Formats: sequence, structure tokens, C-alpha cells
Amino acid sequence: MDQFNYFGANVISLFLIIAGFVIGLGAVTVIDWLGFLGQKSSYWTLATIRAHRVTKPLIWLGITLLSIGTYLSWQLGILGRFGLERGLLIIMLIINGLYLSFVISPQLLKREASNQAEQILPNQIQRRVMLSFIISFFGWWFGLLLFVVSLVARTIKWF
Repeated sequence: MDQFNYFGANVISLFLIIAGFVIGLGAVTVIDWLGFLGQKSSYWTLATIRAHRVTKPLIWLGITLLSIGTYLSWQLGILGRFGLERGLLIIMLIINGLYLSFVISPQLLKREASNQAEQILPNQIQRRVMLSFIISFFGWWFGLLLFVVSLVARTIKWF
């Protein structure tokens, strides 16, 4: 395949990876920031619970695009460095997302349905959300760093 084929699979895989980071990391940044503000504020707690209905599907879309793009780039042999590490980060993000979607999110929706959404979350839930935040923050940002390093290394042939 010609390396300058701008509509080829190489470009598609890189586009999917970048789109996954833009959509997923953007949504994660919004919900993480709101969650941070909501730790001590009932106003921001309510905003976080309501916003997570929008950010959750965007995060899943980002993870899906990132996963497909990463798989394609691995199959095509582009961005070969750190493939295992990037795959493990994606798996970590998926597991964390499943936990948030099927354990934490139902608790938040239940609080909203029972008119408790404006109350600051109990410490137990806050600790669990904080751990998920750390996993999410590390996973997304370190994944982006590995992508950039792989791309730059391939471009200038570091390794």
C-alpha cells in the first residue's frame, strides 16, 4: 500500500484513534471536572448526575473508536511500538467503564429518581468514584502519550 494513500486504511485507523481520543477524553474531562466540583457542592453534584447521562455514551463511543483504530493500526503494522501497553490500557478503560456504567451510574440514577440528586454523595461512593477517576485519568492520558510517542517515533524513526 502506498504510504501517501490518504484515503487508505492507515489514515482511517489514525483518524479513528484521534477521534476516539477527542470524543472519549473530552467527555471524560467534562465529567471528571464536574465530579471534582461535586465533592463538596450539592449544585455540582446535581450537575454531575445529570451530565453523566450525556457523557457516558460519548465515553463509550470514544473507547469504541479508539479500540477499532488501535486494532487496525496493529494489524497494519503502523504505530507498532507499545501495542501491548495500549491494548492493556484500553482493556483497563473498558473494565473501569463497565464498573461505572453498571455499578455507579445506577446508584446515581436511583438518587436522582428519589430526589436525592442534590445531596452530596456519601463518602463510600465518593471514594469509589475517585478510584475510577484515577484509573480513567491515567488510562486516557497515558494512552494518548503512548499514541503520540509511537506516532512521532515512527515518523522520525526513533526505533
